[in-house]
Amino acid sequence: MQQLISVIGSKGGTGKTSISHMLCHGLGLLGRHSISILTDVDRDPLSRSGRHYVTLDGRSPEKLEKILEKLNSIPDWLGVIDGGGSRPDFDRYLYELGGLALLPFRDSHEDMRTVRRDLERFPNAFGIPSQWPTNSWQQMAAERTLDEVMQSYRPRLFDPVYAVSASKLLLQAEVPSNLPGILNNVSRGLAKQVLDRLSLPYSPDSD
Repeated sequence: MQQLISVIGSKGGTGKTSISHMLCHGLGLLGRHSISILTDVDRDPLSRSGRHYVTLDGRSPEKLEKILEKLNSIPDWLGVIDGGGSRPDFDRYLYELGGLALLPFRDSHEDMRTVRRDLERFPNAFGIPSQWPTNSWQQMAAERTLDEVMQSYRPRLFDPVYAVSASKLLLQAEVPSNLPGILNNVSRGLAKQVLDRLSLPYSPDSD
């Protein structure tokens, strides 16, 4: 399923849910239709109200199968699966479905060691530096850690997705009508990286 994007990874707390919703939000701003698919049983479904994308509940195998069948019938749409954390067998299942697999990680040695193992397990997946620091000194430290731990994996890393406190607004039950420009910009940047990787076109930026 080439239109499927799975946000996975062994470690919890890396920002998979935030990345999933920011990606869908950015895709909508760029004129692409997308579905955010919840599979994390520890989270509740979110309303579609006010979003530039559709949210669906795929927390049971039966629901997920129906969503994937529907997605397969509408090739112009993209599906973004929030894989949740600490589910290696489910990660393997999502990876083997095809499409693009993304592995978020934060600026810590522990996250980087874990994502390095995941990149070895999933040779066609890509890492995403997530919730990356915006302070220049912290950025320099994070880049040094990347060089120490992830140097050989650099070609398989996306550009960082910088920490935006407003990203939590996308995880509310209902999204506010006006979202901060910085959230829109970071979400667009992430979506552009994904669409470029998939060789898919997008419309000029719009709000």
